[in-house]
Amino acid sequence: MKIFAVVILLFFALTGVAQETKTPKKSVTWKINNLKKIGGNSVEVLGNPQVIKTERGKAVLFDGVDDALFINHNPLAGFPEFTVEAVFRPDAGGAKEQRWLHIEDTENTESRTLLETRLVGNEWFLDTFLKSGENRSALYAENFKHPLGQWFHVALVFDRKEMRHYVNGKLELSGKISIKPFGKGITSIGVRQNKIYWFKGAVQKARFTNHALSPNEFMK
Repeated sequence: MKIFAVVILLFFALTGVAQETKTPKKSVTWKINNLKKIGGNSVEVLGNPQVIKTERGKAVLFDGVDDALFINHNPLAGFPEFTVEAVFRPDAGGAKEQRWLHIEDTENTESRTLLETRLVGNEWFLDTFLKSGENRSALYAENFKHPLGQWFHVALVFDRKEMRHYVNGKLELSGKISIKPFGKGITSIGVRQNKIYWFKGAVQKARFTNHALSPNEFMK
């Protein structure tokens, strides 16, 4: 067995075939429950978002007009694969198109991650977006509508080859995409970073993991 193992290692060394190694699983949870520090990072406040008490604990409420939080940090920086999760409540009365979580890579031009909602009457559906240079993919889940005014868990998973998104642990859409690991950047909550498509509703927490998680690993 030892001789066999040595032969395999020599094969990889001579052919240049590298064994893929996984980094240890690491998650960072951001509690969106104040206007000063989120995930240990300072917060820039736009408008007048409110810290509210809910059945899930404290959350931040956005008015859909000019409320947002900007954090000078990219929680996905350096991850070759990742999972973005959030617990949020989209409310009635907002714009048809809303961008409520936007992670922008400021080192690589036009690379970003977006969680968005689309409102149709008294319902909403999830729209997720990944872009890395010229590569991009959007998952527009118009056939998976949900009621407004309720709390939901959403997840965007990227496994190095494919992106998938889930609502309350149920897969809705998937699509093939290849992206490079993001560099340093900025995260906004409540609006797209060019300050259009404002979000009306509440966000309670988010979690960022350096692995592609399965639904049974999602945060509660």
